[in-house]
Amino acid sequence: MSDAQFWTFLVAITLLTMSPGVDTLLVLRNTARGGWRDGLTSSLGICSGLFVHAVISAVGISVILLQSAWAFSVLKLAGAVYLIWLGIQGLRSMRKMPVGQTLKVKHAGFIVSRSLREGLLSNVLNPKAVVFYMAFLPQFIDPTGNMLMQSLLLAAIHFVIGMIWLSGLTYLLHRAKGWALGQRFETLLQGMTGVVMIGIGVKLAIDR
Repeated sequence: MSDAQFWTFLVAITLLTMSPGVDTLLVLRNTARGGWRDGLTSSLGICSGLFVHAVISAVGISVILLQSAWAFSVLKLAGAVYLIWLGIQGLRSMRKMPVGQTLKVKHAGFIVSRSLREGLLSNVLNPKAVVFYMAFLPQFIDPTGNMLMQSLLLAAIHFVIGMIWLSGLTYLLHRAKGWALGQRFETLLQGMTGVVMIGIGVKLAIDR
């Protein structure tokens, strides 16, 4: 990849990463749920999913998914159901939260494996990510070279940018909670992101 291609990729992937989407919503919701540790761990799970898409793109499975209406529909439905489930979990957490509960007690519910799993599945089950990696990555890959290694390298660059951006959002949200609104802000954010996730999931399921 030439210097011009590298900078083109860097700018494009940075703009894509900063665009609001499901990953942003999940990080916001989980930061509200379990503090900055929950947000950072979820970000790690999300960005780790990029390597899964890179491998899929490199070995050509994405071609099968895109050319097979049945396979792509299954992936799409799985992603939609998972988003709806995450949204419902957010709404349930909001309803179950006692009025007098403190941030310390609430943050004690942070579970590393849960945050990693939610982040990873949110990214891997996103059919838009499959389409993007299949259509975008080949433009920056030398067909005469090792496609897998090149794809993983590009995914690693995306991983770094994604972690920087999502970690920044986590920090800002964590600070915002301490500045003003506290627990009421966390509760409201969980409810709002839950509703949006359910809406995105429904739209993804019925969109043809």
